[in-house]
Amino acid sequence: MPPVRPRGDGRRARNPGKTLTRLLSYMEKYIPILFIVLICITVASYAQTRMSTALGDLVDDYILPLIETGSTDFSNLARFLVKVAAVMAAGILCAWLYNFLMVSVAQGTQKVIRDEMFTKMQKLPLRYFDQNTAGNIMSRYTSDIDTLRQMVSQSIPQCAASIISLIVVSVNLIRTSWVLCIVMVFTVFVIVLVTKTVVGRSGKYFLEQQRALGRVNGYVEELIRGQRVVKVFNHEDTCKQEFDALNDELCRNAYTAGVYANAMGPINNNLGYIQYAILAVVGGVLAVSTGGKALELGALMSFMLLSRQFNMPIAQISNQLNAIVLALAGAERIFDLMDEPPEVDDGYVTLVNAEIGPDGSIRESEKRTGQWAWKHPHQADGTVTYTLLRGDITMDGVDFSYVPDKQVLYDITLYAKPGQKLAFVGATGAGKTTITNLINRFYDIEDGKIRYDGININKIKKADLRRSLGMVLQDVNLFTGTVMENIRYGKLDATDEECIEAAKLANAHDFITRLPDGYDTMLTNNGARLSQGQRQLISIARAAVADPPVMILDEATSSIDTRTEALVQRGMDRLMEGRTVFVIAHRLSTVMNSDAIMVLDHGHIIERGTHEQLIAQKGTYYQLYTGAFELE
Repeated sequence: MPPVRPRGDGRRARNPGKTLTRLLSYMEKYIPILFIVLICITVASYAQTRMSTALGDLVDDYILPLIETGSTDFSNLARFLVKVAAVMAAGILCAWLYNFLMVSVAQGTQKVIRDEMFTKMQKLPLRYFDQNTAGNIMSRYTSDIDTLRQMVSQSIPQCAASIISLIVVSVNLIRTSWVLCIVMVFTVFVIVLVTKTVVGRSGKYFLEQQRALGRVNGYVEELIRGQRVVKVFNHEDTCKQEFDALNDELCRNAYTAGVYANAMGPINNNLGYIQYAILAVVGGVLAVSTGGKALELGALMSFMLLSRQFNMPIAQISNQLNAIVLALAGAERIFDLMDEPPEVDDGYVTLVNAEIGPDGSIRESEKRTGQWAWKHPHQADGTVTYTLLRGDITMDGVDFSYVPDKQVLYDITLYAKPGQKLAFVGATGAGKTTITNLINRFYDIEDGKIRYDGININKIKKADLRRSLGMVLQDVNLFTGTVMENIRYGKLDATDEECIEAAKLANAHDFITRLPDGYDTMLTNNGARLSQGQRQLISIARAAVADPPVMILDEATSSIDTRTEALVQRGMDRLMEGRTVFVIAHRLSTVMNSDAIMVLDHGHIIERGTHEQLIAQKGTYYQLYTGAFELE
């Protein structure tokens, strides 16, 4: 199999602007909601700014006149305070509303992206999963998606609110004192320059942090699955060292990114205090030197508060930019998966239910008839022909490589007639499983032809091709669910009676009925409570309920004891009756009754024949059978 290697390491980051634009495209259907959010943000920003300007009006227009005149008529002051309170209430309500709406937008966007990711993942070729660890893929569904949720629900609305606040505050600042605004421009320029520098440096570390997190998740996922092996070989210390190395890399990247991110707040706050002090000195001098003509006391107070409000959005934007950079790093990894080339399927021949008329003609049926045919449309004249599915598979001069310049199979030629049992024997890495992968079109060949009932399998739609093939693998995958549901996985519309008959055919019925809840027993953690043999029998029953005309048995009995093997073998023998069968086995006792046995060595078929013929040749198979050689 191709070597597992991490993806994305050392690659240049995609343009953040394009990534953000693509991410925002998932929010197009929420444009009406976003328009309401924008209005609410504007009202909330105005209300917040009005609080500062109201202080100047309160001092200059109400408090100072009352002090100067000594009046006790507070009616105008009360009306003013009520108006300000109403504006504040509207601002609070709008702030709550836009945050509430953005949560729904974030969750909806997150769901759409996750759905699209899963749909795309289902269309990816096996090569992608060979080259990426499960934990690394899972981290895109968890941590990367979560960073997007935080960005959409928090960072984007806060940035929008900050930008609108900047606009509103700027207008009021200019109206209050344009002289102080000029002074303020220089200090703001310094703050923006520092923010841009820090955020620019933190971006690459956030991206590396997400990649390192994916590698850590992948390693932990592998260790969880292989915990028994780790303990058997006392590999805990080595695993700890390997994990520490990955975790240290994650820590370094997260630490550096965090340093830049956490430094933004204190840096901006301190620069803000310096700006505040400068404005206070200049404003005080201006107010005193002009006797209040250029700048009144209340206006100066309003300007100072507005200057703090002006800095606050800048600080918020700089803080949220770090979250946005992290989210865009996660989005890039997500879009990497979405942009992976899907599994190519140029086939046009489909598998249909068939009825055979008295004259031998083949007709398509909408009902399940127990017979299948290949439906072959002809584009030239628009006619359709049908070929009865018999299970006749041939490979002619097939060459194949998982990766360039490392050929795995050389000139493989074989013939499997309907109902025949073909066996592949050879050392690990000889190419046995690769041949079955090519029959399933998990990978496409480089040269040669593979024909199924005389049809080039490249012309058959992959889903229909695989529907005609049943597989029983050495590594059994049982899903969380009942025993009945796991058997029905082979044929989703199978009745309970059909599943039970399949279990009886596979010799699994007896042990299933002895389980606590029989067929309704819940299986978790890949059926960990069952023995290896029991799990294998369920997988055989799952293949039996599908009732495929061709079966592939890949080392189905290699990891179980000889007594259980006899039980499993009887189940497989029943399953193989009347079907074309490909068997891969290390134990020669399981292939002795095959119609043809092929011995593979480094991708070449070096011997072929029946058991008796190969014994008579006294070649490699004979030496394996007599114990002179052993398969590794």
